[in-house]
This record gives sequence, C-alpha cells and structure tokens, in this order.
Amino acid sequence: MDRDIATNEPRSVVRGGGFAPGRWVGRALAVVVAAFFVTFFVLPLVWLLLTPTKTPRQLLVDNPFSFGGLGTLAQNWTSLVTFQDGIIWTWIGNSVLYTGGALVITLVVSIPAGYALALTDFKLRRTLLAVTLVVMLIPSTALVLPIFLELSAVHLVGTPLAVILPFSFFPFGVYLTYIYFSTSVSHDLLNAARIDGAGEFRVFWSVAMPLAMPVIALVGFFNIVGNWNNYFLPFVMVPGPRAPIQVGLAELLSNVPLFNPTSAGSVTIDMPTLALATVVSVAPVLIIFLFSQRFLVSGMTAGGTKE
Repeated sequence: MDRDIATNEPRSVVRGGGFAPGRWVGRALAVVVAAFFVTFFVLPLVWLLLTPTKTPRQLLVDNPFSFGGLGTLAQNWTSLVTFQDGIIWTWIGNSVLYTGGALVITLVVSIPAGYALALTDFKLRRTLLAVTLVVMLIPSTALVLPIFLELSAVHLVGTPLAVILPFSFFPFGVYLTYIYFSTSVSHDLLNAARIDGAGEFRVFWSVAMPLAMPVIALVGFFNIVGNWNNYFLPFVMVPGPRAPIQVGLAELLSNVPLFNPTSAGSVTIDMPTLALATVVSVAPVLIIFLFSQRFLVSGMTAGGTKE
C-alpha cells in the first residue's frame, strides 16, 4: 500500500479516506473526561457563584444558571454580616489566627528539617525519612482523638494552641523540602560556601534558603489550604466563639430549614445566604493562589530535573 512519507501512514488514512480506530478512541476518551469534569466540577461552581444573587423563591423556580440581581446580592450580604451580630468576622479572624500561626511554625520546622534530611549525614537519618513517609500515609482524622487526649492532659483544649500546634505538624512539607534540596540545589554550590569559611547555619540561611523560595511557597500554600479547610480538628478542639469559618459554616447550615427541619421556627439563614458564606470562606485561599501561582508552578516543577 502506498504510504505518506511525512507520517508513514497509508495515504488513504491521511486523506481522510480510511478509518483510524486509535485516533477516534482517543478523541472520544478526551470528550468523556472533559464532560465529566464540567459536570461534576465546573457546573456546581457556577451554580454556587450565581446562587447568592437570588432570593429563596428564585432559587427554586428560576433557571439554576440564571443571574438574580445585584440588589438581592446586597440583601444576602446584609443578612450574612448581621447574623449573630457579625459572628462571621469572628470566625474568619479565628481562621486567620490558626492558619497563620501554624504556617509560621510549619515553615520554621519543615524547611530546615527537609534540608537536613537531604544534604547532611547523621545517625538515624534514613529512619527519620522512613517515619516521615509513613506518617504522611496516616489520615489526619485518625490522629484527632490521641491529639485531643494529649492536649487535654496539658489543659490546652479550648485555646488557640489546641488548633495551631496540630496544624503545624506537616510531614508532607518536610518531604517536599527534602525532594527539592535533593534534586534542585547544587551540592557544589553549598560546598563552595563551606570552603570559603561559611558555617552550616550560614550556608543554609544565605545560600540554600534563597534558592528554596519556590518550595517554601509550595509548602506554605499546601499548609494554608489544608488548615483553612480543616473542619474536624477545630470542631473538637475549640467549640463555641473560638471556632474557625469552616465550623461556622456548619452552624449556618443548621439554621437552614432544608437541612434542619426541626429548627424551622427560629431560622434566620436562607440558602442563598449560606452559598454566599461559602464563597466568602473560599475567597482568601483563592486570592493567595492567584498572587502566588508563579512560585507554586516553579515549586511543583523544581524536582523534575536533576543537577
């Protein structure tokens, strides 16, 4: 059969006169994956963004993807910020306190730990690395009960430290830093600094740290996202007014009759207001992602090549 020189395929296939099963299967699979992604991820997100612009009646009778009105959005915003005298701002402030405090401790601990595991040699180094990998596989919810018992023994339950200290335990950040320093930082550069008389701390602070900014941003972002969205640990450790925004959303949910019919007599929150609160709770993480995506992309691809 005559074949095309450029593609080495039969000319009938190149000219569209034949059938290429592999090509059609690939296209069909791509369409199915795209349709799945749009159905289960994009459409719910669009619905969530449009819901705060509607009244409860419009939410039931109008097109799910229609826009309500800016006036209705303002009314729902007023209902949200006046709920229990503006307690949503207290919830957001608590989330900022817990997430920010844990972030500082995580970076102070994870970055030097990853550096030490990657670029220094000491006893039990491989054991510590193996323990780090094993702990990464343990679901965080499985550790809530033993953590609660430990913090209760030292009378920290109900205080901000009951959330900040467990949030600071981030073995995944140690492993990310270990991978980065093992694959993306030149050992010769660090050795040159040591030959010039720099101590180990000076080498780490003045040479390794500036080169590690991408992975620092990546560890910080993953830590912020995980802690900001954590519900179960704060729910157990700090009930009441010290709760973060994720626990607060559950309280708002309990005041919506659709989800809690027994509270219909004292309901003060409608479904569009709850949707607006959800958008507000996600907004800080989204803003952080938009302003740090350059560092995040470079951090994610940093370990792709070796020196």
